[in-house]
Amino acid sequence: MTPFKIVTSRAIPLPVENIDTDQIIPARFLKATDKKGFGDNLFRDWRYEKNGSPNDSFVLNSTKYRGQILIAGDNFGCGSSREHAAWALADYGFKVIISSFFADIFKGNALNNGMLPIQVSADFLKRIITHVEENPIAELTVNLETQTLETPVGTVDFDIDPYKKLCLINGYDDIEFLISKSDKIKAFEAQLD
Repeated sequence: MTPFKIVTSRAIPLPVENIDTDQIIPARFLKATDKKGFGDNLFRDWRYEKNGSPNDSFVLNSTKYRGQILIAGDNFGCGSSREHAAWALADYGFKVIISSFFADIFKGNALNNGMLPIQVSADFLKRIITHVEENPIAELTVNLETQTLETPVGTVDFDIDPYKKLCLINGYDDIEFLISKSDKIKAFEAQLD
């Protein structure tokens, strides 16, 4: 994974509550086992009409909004536990997802795939969404080391599991973390002999 320290980016507002993993990546696209290419079908049924043409009213098809930060409504990533939802978001290019609540399994899948889910209060979420909708070129800054989210409507701190923070900052998945500790593991095993 790519190390994550600071992301400064415009944001894409998607103020829809209870977005489930089937809406993020429909089940019919789950046959592949490679993470690459899932971004093409992110929000497929919202991004495209039944005939395959782009839905011009969907925010990801708008030229108005761009960025590595998705600002979603409450209860993002609910539904089934498919890791493919995180794969699709990451493959599309999102580094940060902001919501007032995340489903636990989705949150873990996002962190395991190099994305940072940031939970903010419902009031702060509403203010960020309103500001970005009115000011599409506004930038937000996420500093993982200081655990702060800086926006034009204020700065807030966010929580993250210390182990997941360490992994994101260093670009480790769980296996790479263990490999990074190989000297200590070997030293411990030598003591057992």
